[in-house]
Amino acid sequence: MFKIIKMFTIIYMNEWYRKLNKAPWTPPNWVFGVVWPILYLLMGISFFLVWTNKKCYPYCNPLLYFLVQLGFNLMWTTLFFQYKKPELAMLDLILTYVFTFYTYVEFKTISNLASLLLLPYLAWLTLAFTLNAYVVIYN
Repeated sequence: MFKIIKMFTIIYMNEWYRKLNKAPWTPPNWVFGVVWPILYLLMGISFFLVWTNKKCYPYCNPLLYFLVQLGFNLMWTTLFFQYKKPELAMLDLILTYVFTFYTYVEFKTISNLASLLLLPYLAWLTLAFTLNAYVVIYN
């Protein structure tokens, strides 16, 4: 939740972001505040389903992949908004996507439901990549 609050504070108070050429399909800022809590909830449930599954409990490598992608996810806001480095943020987003997709594949071997719960997140990351790429190309 702290990340979401921090992100919106940065967005609303960030003149740099307001002046960027953004993709025509960029959602209104309030959409991010609705979508991210839902995605984090689904991710948390997914993680829990794998972590508590007898195939994984108390630990398995897919949990590490999940945590790595989460780390990259949390770095994106700082790279993009605070450091104003959309190119680095895009690289971070690619790494987030790769590790999330790998997590999806690995979670599928443990819990089909856990992997399915990551699909909305992968879809959102795809959208985020297009938005980030647009900023890189047109600014």
